[in-house]
Amino acid sequence: MAITKKSLGPKAVVFPTPVFVVGTYDKLGRPNVMTAAWGGICCSSPPAVCVSLRKATYSYRNILEKKAFTVNIPSEELMKEADFFGLTSGRDVDKFSAAGIKPVRSDLVDAPYIQEFPLTLECKLVNFTDLGLHTQFVGEVMDVKADERIMEKGKLSIEKIKPLVFDPEAGRYYALGKYVGKAFKTGEIFSMPRDKME
Repeated sequence: MAITKKSLGPKAVVFPTPVFVVGTYDKLGRPNVMTAAWGGICCSSPPAVCVSLRKATYSYRNILEKKAFTVNIPSEELMKEADFFGLTSGRDVDKFSAAGIKPVRSDLVDAPYIQEFPLTLECKLVNFTDLGLHTQFVGEVMDVKADERIMEKGKLSIEKIKPLVFDPEAGRYYALGKYVGKAFKTGEIFSMPRDKME
């Protein structure tokens, strides 16, 4: 049976979309966080991540002024806090106090991270590009801070992190599903001779 696809027109949709909480200081040194879903890994060496923010956000100006930001990964248990950080502006609200969480000053970059979130990337701004409604900020990862409880045999465990993912079409958060196969291994079956694939 032929598979047909329906055209939906140009849209910014990717599944899954990560939930990043971006930490910055404003020009007075006050810590701020905002939730951003437009982002991801953009380079392996040097390690770098990107986040795309609208110019209207408070964090946009903070990143340009401080040349630094953190990316904090919330677990499922911190969904309410992560959502709140995207609902209010740091111009008007001290989000750390309102959510009852603690900012920690990075000793490597001029940005705060969130003590209660299980995983943090401390980033030095290395590039930014105006793309239209959003500006993409590229940060070189200077260090990764991980709660020991999300480690397994010296490596980060996605099952212990329990990161949130975002559905940009429905505006919903989801938990990750089950493990389904080994990367860089499962597809090797297609390089096997046909008579051995059964």
